[in-house]
Amino acid sequence: MFSLVRERLYTPVVGDVMDALGLRHQFLPPEIRGITEGAVVVGRAMPVLITDVFAPQAAPFGRLTEALDQLRPGEVYLARNGGEVPAAAWGEILTTVARMRGATGAVLDGFHRDTPKVLEHDWPVFSRGSYAQDAGVRKSVVDYRVPVEIGGTRVAPGDLVFGDRDGVLVVPAEVESEVLERALEKVSAENHVRAAIEGGMSATDAFREFGVL
Repeated sequence: MFSLVRERLYTPVVGDVMDALGLRHQFLPPEIRGITEGAVVVGRAMPVLITDVFAPQAAPFGRLTEALDQLRPGEVYLARNGGEVPAAAWGEILTTVARMRGATGAVLDGFHRDTPKVLEHDWPVFSRGSYAQDAGVRKSVVDYRVPVEIGGTRVAPGDLVFGDRDGVLVVPAEVESEVLERALEKVSAENHVRAAIEGGMSATDAFREFGVL
């Protein structure tokens, strides 16, 4: 299924389908972008909850290593970050662990660092940008595999996470089959529209006939 999404779909069409179903808050904030231009991430959400701290903690980084060590193949490490203190939520060692455990990417409501080393892995990371300040005395993972909200979008464990150069969205598990089926149909319809316009049909007539723009 992941390969089908990766090869045949793109976030605009999946987002349009969810809009039509009344699910209109499924994109994460637009500042969360792939750290490479062509990055694509597809997988099951493994949500992680991070909070701000303001001094060294008895357990540095909180439950971060626990969260990393129980990642499953096909999952996406998806972190909801505490918002007041800027610090990196991802880096080279975390990338190594997640990739070795079969995770398919990381999506961070926060920053990453160690950019050159992370890029060497050729593994999809989406974040709000690069920022080197360490999380050790500023952030703590307080829980994982729990529902979180990022920018008004609810993410539950096991939801489908799909990100490309146009953003990152979340497909709730309970509507996943319907959304993907409709998205594939919409892609087919868009192909017909493009062919009709290339054949001389006006945009107005094409939209009237196919209902796709």
